[in-house]
Amino acid sequence: MICSTGNKKVKQLAGWQKKKKLRDAEGVFVAEGLRMFEEAPQEMVEAVYAARSFFDQKKEELKLKERWGNKLEILSDAVFDYVSDTRTPQGVLLVMRQTHYKAEDMILSGDVKKESGRAPLLMVLENLQDPGNLGTILRAGEAAGVTGILMSKDCADIYNPKVVRSTMGSIFRMPYSYVEDVPETLRALEKNGIHTYAAYLEGGENYENGDFRPGSAFVIGNEGNGLRRDTLAAVKHYVKIPMYGKVESLNAAMAATVLMFEAARQRRENKKDVK
Repeated sequence: MICSTGNKKVKQLAGWQKKKKLRDAEGVFVAEGLRMFEEAPQEMVEAVYAARSFFDQKKEELKLKERWGNKLEILSDAVFDYVSDTRTPQGVLLVMRQTHYKAEDMILSGDVKKESGRAPLLMVLENLQDPGNLGTILRAGEAAGVTGILMSKDCADIYNPKVVRSTMGSIFRMPYSYVEDVPETLRALEKNGIHTYAAYLEGGENYENGDFRPGSAFVIGNEGNGLRRDTLAAVKHYVKIPMYGKVESLNAAMAATVLMFEAARQRRENKKDVK
């Protein structure tokens, strides 16, 4: 059992929790919580760390998971609290290998369409800064049948611990990639038959009137400033979400979820591919 915060592995864990540069240098990220422990693909797991109190309660369960072998380390509760990114740690965290998807595969969408039998449904996110918003979009995207997430380089880090927790495991299954140039990406999507739609308050038609059954990509901008002008110029269609009362806008994750599930609803009417 590791009982010192000066331990080399403990210092590594603390660094990976806090700094993107250190995570990327090693190609890893940290996933905390029982849900992540239960859903993590074995091939992505580099190490498992359990608090002593958690291990004592879940000893038999952990013994059954012989797959962990020498990957399992026990930390004192004080040390686990030190490396945890949460106020009330659940007692288990995993060091995961980063996954790298190719944006080109999502833009071309040939493989995705063949595997799922569905037209591509993508989210394009520009300068999204809130980790909770990004994680929620991944989670809601999986539920709505989204086939991939494309992000500008200045979006929040997908491996930020808060993003990872917010995905509730969807980060293990949802394809995602950062792109250098959002306007150029949008033009490439249109060229490959994927229609682009910007969530835009100042114009556009009611989103309920759009046809999202063919290949579609929804473009969501920064929480405070929206989409950049050159990005708006590259989008082919603008849609808005009508609202009652004095509410002027929804946050990025809520707006994205409304649009994603409208696309899912339309597609269910044609093909029963969602439970």
